[in-house]
Amino acid sequence: MIRSSLPFIFVMMCFYLSAQNKTEISTNKKLVLEAVAKQKEKMIAMSDQIWALAETAFEEKESSKILADYAESQGFTVERGVAEMPTGFVASYGSGKPVIGILGEFDALPGISQKAQSVKQPLEEGAGGHGCGHNLFGVASLSAAVAIKDLIAKGDLKGTIKFYGTPAEEKFFGKLFMARKGLFNDLDVCLDWHPSAETKADVQSSLALVDFIVEFNGQAAHASADPWNGRSAVDALELYTTGINYLREHIKPTVRIHYHIQHGGDVVNVVPDYSKIWVRVRDTKREGMEEVWKRVEKMAEGAAIMADVDYKISLVSGLHEILVNRTGGEAMQKNLEYLGDITYTEKELEFAHGIQEATGKPKKGMDATINPLEETKEHPGGGSTDVGDVSWLVPVIRLGVTTAPIDTPWHSWAVVACGGMSIGHKGMIQASKALSMTMVDLYENEKLVQAVKTEFLERKGDYQYKAILPDGPPPIPVGSN
Repeated sequence: MIRSSLPFIFVMMCFYLSAQNKTEISTNKKLVLEAVAKQKEKMIAMSDQIWALAETAFEEKESSKILADYAESQGFTVERGVAEMPTGFVASYGSGKPVIGILGEFDALPGISQKAQSVKQPLEEGAGGHGCGHNLFGVASLSAAVAIKDLIAKGDLKGTIKFYGTPAEEKFFGKLFMARKGLFNDLDVCLDWHPSAETKADVQSSLALVDFIVEFNGQAAHASADPWNGRSAVDALELYTTGINYLREHIKPTVRIHYHIQHGGDVVNVVPDYSKIWVRVRDTKREGMEEVWKRVEKMAEGAAIMADVDYKISLVSGLHEILVNRTGGEAMQKNLEYLGDITYTEKELEFAHGIQEATGKPKKGMDATINPLEETKEHPGGGSTDVGDVSWLVPVIRLGVTTAPIDTPWHSWAVVACGGMSIGHKGMIQASKALSMTMVDLYENEKLVQAVKTEFLERKGDYQYKAILPDGPPPIPVGSN
């Protein structure tokens, strides 16, 4: 009889200990959780507005205004149009140290408009869509900043909070222009999150990246009557892409090379005198990326020689890989563990299964479990982000939160669908809670701030940040001012 009751006693003890742990947070953490909960309906409304607008890089006039206006209404001092970007802004509150920053994105991707349903159907044919969840990103970060602002206003916390409205992450990398203007230089620590298919304190790096344009100029001629009088710019382009594709066998597995042919002639009966290609090179380390980048640029000269044409290379932009901060990740991890898993209704799980079926994935549902903090990999996979450049200027604490089902193709209509309904909303609110709690840790614990900064300096070493971004103003589309 005693033996049979032991499992029950063990379960009750675990429940008791779990309940006890739930009370072991500071008063200020309880207050920021209440502040986020109080903003819940406003958060959902703002994210749905931005989701429906789906404004792309440097076109995010209304989306930026929604966030900046809300910050202003909450007592922040808002500087708009920063770093020569009409849709960039910084919202600040408080004074003195520590100065904690938090990043917020709000741009959409072109051409993936989608209704908030599990069957592919555009909301507006050909329009943009939030296939990376940025409608949730900026709102969650700003709501966390507001929760902190409330405590600074009451005198419960001391210091400064800054929210950065960062446009054009998907294409032109707005944070680079902010970095070049020194807008992050006064921060002690910065926080960042991103929508994901899993929830975790993010202690993995990203891929360094460079973008450049290659243009070939030749001589037009009649393609049949006198092709010998022509020098084909498209021949050069094809030779160039052939060279790139042969190179793929001889680069490290960490390297990625992409290209997009932007101009390849106009009609079939003319030897084309102009061609244009956009090339992107990535690697897990900036040094590795630079080595391949220079080789791929040199290949353009070879292609031009073979086709007897001229060529021009124009640097567009470049990103550093993320400088990881595990000390900050550990603080974020503890708060995630306190918050626990996101739970979903049967209707939400049915929606997730519908997304998985429509995209040819197993019906595994959602994953919002809180696993132990990962080991940091030397060579992670994944993509690139302009947060990388921020992380070489100030320590960045990063977070990923579930806003879409397991195995959902990112940058796709499926992510757009989830970002416009309750699955995305739940992740957004969870992110805001975790971010605000971790910021409380930083304001309350000067030793934590110093430990985060010490790790940052050790990992950075002697490297002095220099933007890969070429000189010049942001490439704002005509009519966007």
